[in-house]
Amino acid sequence: MEADSNSSSGSFILMGISDHPQLEMVFFVVILLSYVLTVLGNSTIILLSRLDARLHTPMYFFLSNLSSLDLAFTTSSVPQMLKNLWGPDKTISYGGCVTQLYVFLWLGATECILLVVMAFDRYVAVCRPLHYMTIMNPRLCWLLAAISWLGGLGNSVIQSTFTVQLPFCGHRKVDNFLCEVPAMIKLACGDTSLNEAVLNGVCTFFTAVPLSTILISYCFIARAVMRIRSVEGRRKAFNTCLSHLVVVFLFYGSAIYGYLLPAKSSNQDQGKFISLFYSVVTPMVNPLIYTLRNKEVKGALGRLLGKGTQAR
Repeated sequence: MEADSNSSSGSFILMGISDHPQLEMVFFVVILLSYVLTVLGNSTIILLSRLDARLHTPMYFFLSNLSSLDLAFTTSSVPQMLKNLWGPDKTISYGGCVTQLYVFLWLGATECILLVVMAFDRYVAVCRPLHYMTIMNPRLCWLLAAISWLGGLGNSVIQSTFTVQLPFCGHRKVDNFLCEVPAMIKLACGDTSLNEAVLNGVCTFFTAVPLSTILISYCFIARAVMRIRSVEGRRKAFNTCLSHLVVVFLFYGSAIYGYLLPAKSSNQDQGKFISLFYSVVTPMVNPLIYTLRNKEVKGALGRLLGKGTQAR
């Protein structure tokens, strides 16, 4: 009976790549560098969005929300990964695992909704430019941001609560880098068909519906962009929308693979590296994608650095 108490009095072991110990230090260095770049890149976007008056627009309000989300998303998992990769201790407490499960799923689902909100913002900006600031007023922006965060939280409460109620029969080895729903379902003993049904149903809703909405909105955006007579205006609209689409496909592609494949039958080695991709790589590249082709962000960064130089 003690072994069947959902390990609530003990801990779990995050296996990661412990079957390839020679690679652990390589992964440690790569993940640490990625985390540092993630913190620097996303913090820069948040700082610029707050300090530069020219970036006080709905687009950068939602972009700073995405950066805040990515910072929290990666911080909910990477420090534990680094700890486990650094030494022989691979354990995480039951409370730590449950917290990571809830927070990671909350932030991931929030990003699903937020990407739809950002697509709506681009739709209004391109298709209704004369009414953009009237439609995307501060009250609506805050409301859409709140819906994103609260909707993600609701999803996490449903899925994570179903998951932590599973019987683990003393099983403690989680074959992943972090505690997330598919890995915990694999760990469970007994019938997990209900959990898999809930996982597939909720994840289908949080991927298929938002992704379809985004693609439909971009069909209207593409049609509107082709009508822009100014070459410069068309290029600016194309660059902004392309950045968002790249982020959408990176995030949704990895999330669909990680969460919609049957939890019991999917290849766990592939699954754990997909988890690594959307928890480490995607938050790191998002700032790069949005800034490399964005003159406004580059200009704001130049002005901020210029002020710093003058202050000296």
